[in-house]
Amino acid sequence: MENNKLDGRVRKNINIGDVVEIVQKHHQQSGELTEGVVKRILTNAPKHPHGIKVMTDLGEVGRVKYVILD
Repeated sequence: MENNKLDGRVRKNINIGDVVEIVQKHHQQSGELTEGVVKRILTNAPKHPHGIKVMTDLGEVGRVKYVILD
């Protein structure tokens, strides 16, 4: 993992307004990442093995792979 990214499997790494890379359900096979800004955090658990589920400002739902740091 690069220095400017946090693990998306840990909920405390993710905040509303963060820029993240998510994998949407229909891209799970390919692993294609979509960048977006967190609007809502949908997973209540502190950790999830496939990534914390979020909704972006564009309404896309997916599991966070990485939180992008500035």
